[in-house]
Amino acid sequence: MKKIKVLGSGCANCLNTADLIQTVADELNIDIQIEKVQDMAQIMAYQVMSTPAVVIDEQVIHKGSVPSRDLVTSWFA
Repeated sequence: MKKIKVLGSGCANCLNTADLIQTVADELNIDIQIEKVQDMAQIMAYQVMSTPAVVIDEQVIHKGSVPSRDLVTSWFA
């Protein structure tokens, strides 16, 4: 199971990012656990200055925008 964190304030883009990741994982039958991190201290610990950001297995792989569906799919390849 992949552990995924979506870092952000809870804004629409952050929620859309989490929803997109879950949708793609469901379509690919991949078991994931999503955590939405809204605490600024935790976000800053990842050295992220722009959100939404995505962390997979404790590695920041995307930040600053809602990722495209193709990009999200590539994370599970």
